[in-house]
Amino acid sequence: MASDPRLARMSDPRTATPPQPPPPPPPKAESPQLESSEATPSIPNGTVQDSRLRPEDGGFKLKFCTVCANNQNRSMEAHLRLSLASYPVISFGTGSLVRLPGPSITQPNVYPFNVISYDQMYSELSAKDSRLYRANGLLTMLERNRGVKFAPERWQDWPVGKPRLDKYKQDKGSKGSEGGVVDVVITCEERCWDAVVDNLLERGSPLNRPVHVINVDIKDNHEEGLIGGSAILDLADSLNAAAREEREKTGEGGWVNGTGDARMGFDQRVPEVLAEWQERWPNLAALWTLAWF
Repeated sequence: MASDPRLARMSDPRTATPPQPPPPPPPKAESPQLESSEATPSIPNGTVQDSRLRPEDGGFKLKFCTVCANNQNRSMEAHLRLSLASYPVISFGTGSLVRLPGPSITQPNVYPFNVISYDQMYSELSAKDSRLYRANGLLTMLERNRGVKFAPERWQDWPVGKPRLDKYKQDKGSKGSEGGVVDVVITCEERCWDAVVDNLLERGSPLNRPVHVINVDIKDNHEEGLIGGSAILDLADSLNAAAREEREKTGEGGWVNGTGDARMGFDQRVPEVLAEWQERWPNLAALWTLAWF
């Protein structure tokens, strides 16, 4: 038994019992523990686990399209999140030109859609004023974008149903989206939702194929773009789970053409799925309609 050191000092040192050595430490576990930097990151609003840590099951995946004004911030963050979760995904902007902040509000950097690559934009802005565009986040955003796809694309110029091959095959999320059609379009601003719905009406539904158009209202800044990307991934997971259940219940016949019992069952469940998602993300207002390609 160990003795109180205060009493030991009072006793005769010639007769005092020497203290026992402390027990050895327990052996280390064979499997190392994760360091704090490797721990699972937290996601805003307590939503689903980040897609990069989600195991891939190789099952059915809905095809998605993300849309914002410039195909730069919000739609590209969502494009990246969905592609990392192995969803087939493409993305567009609805503006007439790509407009990025410049040295003043009256001097934006303006580029055409479909032509100037993200890499070219990055090089040009770095040469103009790398300190300014690094500080306002543009260079960081373009670094991300050029790792996702080649260039910003305009929604109104998209030939729906035309195979997306050759120059698109290196884009993240291109696997599964080669057919040039999607099941769900998710916009990031109400005016973009309006532009998409109006454009689909103008096209006249040549494919006679249903498509759900959902707006998730996200402010156009880098912080809100990150939160919006998590919210859109959560919505995609919920929609995909409903689609799988309907396909398992009634079979997948006709799904490719947008018909069949499974597709009809899924179409009817989308408003319910969206309402449940809205309860988890009350700060992101949502709109929905069923349109046609």
